[in-house]
Amino acid sequence: MNDKKLKLVMVGNGMAGVRTLEELLKIAPDLYDITVFGAEPHPNYNRILLSPVLAGEQTIAEIILNPLSWYAEQGITLHLGRTVTQIDRIRRKVIAEDGTEAEYDRLLIATGSSPFILPVPGKELDGVIAYRDIADTNEMIDAATKYQHAVVIGGGLLGLEAANGLMLRGMQVTVVHLGDWLMERQLDDQAGELLRQSLQARGLKFMLGAHTEALLPDRDGRVMAVRFKDGSEIPADLVVMAAGIRPNTQLAESAGLHCQRGIVVSDTLQTVTDPRIYAVGECAAHRGIAYGLVAPLFEQGKVCATHLAQFGIGRYQGSQTSTKLKVTGIDLFSAGDFMGGEGTEEILMSDPFAGVYKKLVIKDDRLVGACLYGDTVDGAWYFKLLREGRKIADIRDKLMFGESNIGDVGHQGHSRAAAMADGDEVCGCNGVSKGRICKAIKEKGLFTLEEVRKHTKASASCGSCTGLVEQLLMFTAGGDYSAAPKQKAMCSCTDMSHQDVRDAIFKDRITSLESLYQALSWKSPNGCATCRPALNYYLISSWPKEARDDPQARFINERSHANIQKDGSYSVIPRMWGGETTADELRRIADAVDKYKIPTVKVTGGQRIDLLGVRKEDLVHVWRDIGMPSGHAYAKALRTVKTCVGSEWCRMGTQDSTQMGKDLERAMWRMYAPHKVKFAVSGCPRNCAEAGIKDVGIIGVDSGWEMYIAGNGGIKTEVAHFFTKLKSAAEVLEYTGAFMQLYRKEGWYLERTVHYVGRVGLDHVKVRILDDHEGRRALWAELQYALDGEPDPWFEFDKAGVDLRQFEVLS
Repeated sequence: MNDKKLKLVMVGNGMAGVRTLEELLKIAPDLYDITVFGAEPHPNYNRILLSPVLAGEQTIAEIILNPLSWYAEQGITLHLGRTVTQIDRIRRKVIAEDGTEAEYDRLLIATGSSPFILPVPGKELDGVIAYRDIADTNEMIDAATKYQHAVVIGGGLLGLEAANGLMLRGMQVTVVHLGDWLMERQLDDQAGELLRQSLQARGLKFMLGAHTEALLPDRDGRVMAVRFKDGSEIPADLVVMAAGIRPNTQLAESAGLHCQRGIVVSDTLQTVTDPRIYAVGECAAHRGIAYGLVAPLFEQGKVCATHLAQFGIGRYQGSQTSTKLKVTGIDLFSAGDFMGGEGTEEILMSDPFAGVYKKLVIKDDRLVGACLYGDTVDGAWYFKLLREGRKIADIRDKLMFGESNIGDVGHQGHSRAAAMADGDEVCGCNGVSKGRICKAIKEKGLFTLEEVRKHTKASASCGSCTGLVEQLLMFTAGGDYSAAPKQKAMCSCTDMSHQDVRDAIFKDRITSLESLYQALSWKSPNGCATCRPALNYYLISSWPKEARDDPQARFINERSHANIQKDGSYSVIPRMWGGETTADELRRIADAVDKYKIPTVKVTGGQRIDLLGVRKEDLVHVWRDIGMPSGHAYAKALRTVKTCVGSEWCRMGTQDSTQMGKDLERAMWRMYAPHKVKFAVSGCPRNCAEAGIKDVGIIGVDSGWEMYIAGNGGIKTEVAHFFTKLKSAAEVLEYTGAFMQLYRKEGWYLERTVHYVGRVGLDHVKVRILDDHEGRRALWAELQYALDGEPDPWFEFDKAGVDLRQFEVLS
């Protein structure tokens, strides 16, 4: 270290503290030798985005904000995995639990907060965790691969994010909340009820006004149930405590610093006890408030940096905050005094059927609070009005209808980005304006979202302004804008991308998970819940009959070979070739329904029969009694081949679509793929089987068949691409099989055909299938080889690796 420099030590390596260092290094890069202690073994990461990681939407690698290289480039001495246990204010040094010491001239405490653990019997059991960091997230992801029932205690922002992520991982989740409605600190009762209805429709369960009395253990000391004060119990293999946070003040208190609801700091972020010591983030209490949202913490960091830099300017005077829920598909916003009260007025708009609710609170001719559900497009504008405190008498009659209805301020057909003033805030978390973003795009030649994030921090925190930042890119960079993401690591266990891993498996002829972890220098010896299913698929699809399928690497539905329902029961969907069945099959289904008291029988959109409410212990017996093959409705596999009746019966039919559909399904029904696959065959261009929105669609015409690929009928409907015309049923089988095998070999795990074709390009697929005749035949032969002898998991248990013990009732 350079002795001429002052020494700055930071305890805590989270978002608030590191942001303070970033601001400091901008204005005084040579003032300090900096040492950082972090209790976690990770560099600074975006804690806000742990929820998408839990939900499987992002990886740990993708949420790292400051890689290890950043600390090295800044000359920062970094001690990871070391918890500071003592501050010696007399000798001005800190001491970590392993004995590591560091002297300071200035000390910055950024220790954050810890989850509040309910003081109930059983809180120390295995399977009872908090939700605060990467370790918690990884433990939850791992639990989701092994267990079924999760209980989240706490219906606030963090609890709902945890519940949603666990549900997407395949668990049955119940949210237990003491309050009368969800997120009562951010929503009023009406918005809270709309939120509950929306999340419940997705599959979450809720127990509101519930008092947890105890967590009950099984024989092995793991949690197995939650008991409430009314004596009722619910099963729980995993309990997540998300009932609030508490500032981490133990270190500060032991050093004699004044703490009350946090480490008490002044407007300069100096502790009121010792001016050499600063505190920012969730551990700090400013004017009696400890903030838990990222925007105030970053505001604190900016002010703190100016004082550490000895500029002596800037005062932190508190923050107004807003909330946006980060559960995919839920649009929610609140800010200010949205509950209202004496001396306030309320403007309400409610449309429960459409799922829209707006509440604006006005006091003394100013907007003081807003609560929006379902339609949040004007949330940023309302927040701007609230922060500016401007009088709204002249726009009051149009206030509820948003900025676009206020005279010339409206968008007038342009994007919202074009309508904004340069000083308007785009990223509330980081305080980034439109003008700053546009200036960076122009002066630095930025053309991608990642580049804008790197240079301005806009959309780098909660991500809710990503769409607006992309609009600014398109508005400013024009045709040079590129939204294409750069290649990223498949998970935190490796720096390799999906394509890198696929290439290595084929090049090095890797056939087992164990050899893969060793050959590719996997960081985690057993992988993680994100990479294990992908790696298992890549192995068995690259080396069929050589690589061993590991059932424990699959999701729980694929291990059980049935879909778990919201009440813990299962769904059984037998395969019906081309949607055709017989009286004998229907009798067997009816007998099984009666025998096993299956409550619901439903005809699906894919022309199958779904038996809903089957007990897990009855699954094997139901499969045996109905005597029909698995429909693979639970798997990343060929689900259905939908057909119309075709020329055999229909006056309009030009081709025998039913037989074609049955032939396709019998040829490929045992096929696993990167994601679920659906086919359809229509007997004429009227397209009654909806072949135009399937992964493969076949439509009969007078001259034979038309083939369409890469359609999608899900949340975002995508019309399939016309691919080619075919003359015979044999050609339909060959071309379809070749396309499926190409997708199996080149697709990334959990990538639908629409996204695969979008990534590699339709022209690439045409070259491989239409232009390369020998290559096409080889692909079709490869698929037939891979599927030959593939077992039916409903009957060939040993060969399919089905562990029958999972269906036994535990006494």
